[in-house]
Formats: sequence, structure tokens, C-alpha cells
Amino acid sequence: MTQSHPRISKAVIPAAGLGTRFLPATKATPKEMLPVVDKPAIQYVVEEAVSAGLDDVLMITGRNKRPLEDHFDRNYELESALQKKGDADRLAKVQESSDLATMHYVRQGDPKGLGHAVLCAAPHVGHEPFAVLLGDDLIDPRDPLLRRMVEVQAQRGGSVIALMEVAPEQIHLYGCAAVDLTEDSDTVRVTGLVEKPDPADAPSNYAVIGRYVLDPHIFGILRTTEPGRGGEIQLTDALQQLADDEKIGGPVHGVVFKGRRYDTGDRGDYLRAIVRLACEREDLGPDFRTWLRSYVAEEM
Repeated sequence: MTQSHPRISKAVIPAAGLGTRFLPATKATPKEMLPVVDKPAIQYVVEEAVSAGLDDVLMITGRNKRPLEDHFDRNYELESALQKKGDADRLAKVQESSDLATMHYVRQGDPKGLGHAVLCAAPHVGHEPFAVLLGDDLIDPRDPLLRRMVEVQAQRGGSVIALMEVAPEQIHLYGCAAVDLTEDSDTVRVTGLVEKPDPADAPSNYAVIGRYVLDPHIFGILRTTEPGRGGEIQLTDALQQLADDEKIGGPVHGVVFKGRRYDTGDRGDYLRAIVRLACEREDLGPDFRTWLRSYVAEEM
């Protein structure tokens, strides 16, 4: 493929959810601000967007999400205190989040589903292709999934979604894609999408995970998409229309991801993500792995 399509520079991060699975911790603290080791989960997601070349980030927020804005803003009092102490390391960490990207915010208002959250980005995105990153999925920075998706979209146009093979009995937890193979081993053509199907009805075991690169025609479809599963406007339903008729906004392709993904939307997986990432840290890993081995040997 030699065809080139418009460069993507904007990322949209829906962050208006209530985080009910983590109550009572999320009663007053946004779930996106829960720490994964020593950084809030949402910072990992913004860093991923920036590493893929998307430094214009729009966050879709809701009530009680002000801490998200504060985290990516300057904190002059804290910075001044650290500077006076000569604590250059912590000062750099504090300033890192405010220097990552150009951040924008818009409130979703009514929680009408992911499709509605994406539609809230239309005035900011305009007529450019853009990426959507869901905050519950943390992708290991050593596995540049989003960068590959941007590359596929530049080559093939249309929209690109991230897919992962899961056990058949787990497919009911995800959107599911029907696919055709392409000449690239990690890329498939998406011919159909179903939101959280029964395993017996699933067209494949390719699950949709929380990364999308979308053609702006998706906004026109979302404006007329009726509420679907759960009474919400489903992004999957709008993508199905794009897959049905590529004349609307180009084809839909999927990048099959086989790297490291951490699901912070589930309490058990959240804890596993912390353990995995802590074990791999140069500053924490050696001592933590030693303690963990001892703990498992003694207690398990």
C-alpha cells in the first residue's frame, strides 16, 4: 500500500464514567486517578497517545472529574516547595504531567454511552481522523499498538480498531469482530461487529479492546444511531455501519494485538497490573520481586 491519508494529531479520551466497580474508593476520586504504582492510570494513557505522535488531547469528562484537569495543570505552590527543598527528581515528576500534551476538556453531560462520549468530541476534532483511547486499557509502552494503528490508517484510510484474541467463553465481555485476512499478518479487514455476543453467536474470538483510530464520518453516523445494548449509544453499532458500506467513510480494519495489556477497569486485573508494572520497574522491581517470591512461598 502506498496511498497516504491525512496525518492524525488528535486523541480523544472518554473519562466520564462513574467507576462504580471501585466504590467506595471512587465516591470522591475519579477512577482514572487511582494510582498504578505511583502514577494515576490516566497519565499512562496520555503518555501512550503522545508517544504515538498525538499531542492534542481532548478528555471527555463529567461531574466530579475536576482532579483530572488539576493533574495535567501546573501546581505552582507544590513546584515552588520542591524547588526550595532542592528536590529536583520529584519536581521533574510533578512537571512531567503538565508538559505532556496540549490538553482540552469537555463534559459529556448525560451518560449515554461510549458512542455519545465520542460524539462530544466532534466540534474539537472537526474533519480529521482521530484516535480514541479508553482509560481502562493500559498498553505497555514497549508494545506500540497505537503507533501501528496510526500507520495502518495512514496506509489504508477509513477506521482502525484494536483486536485481541480471547478465549471463546470470554467473548461475551467484549465487542466482537467478524474479519477477513489481509496480506499483513497483524491486520484484518473487519466485516461485522457485535457488542457482547453470547459465545454461541459470536462470529470469532477477536475481541475489540479500547483503542480506535476513526474516520470523522463516524460523527454523522453517531448522530443518528439509536440506543443499543444497555440503552446506550454504542460505538460498535456505528462502526458496523462503516464496515457495511465503506463508501461512507472508508473501510474498517483491525490490528491484532499480541502484546502486554493491563485492564484497570476490573479490581483483580487492576491489582495484577500494579504487581506486573512494579516488578518491571528498575527502581522498585528487584526488592519487590524478592519480597513477592518470599510472600508466595510462605503464604501460598
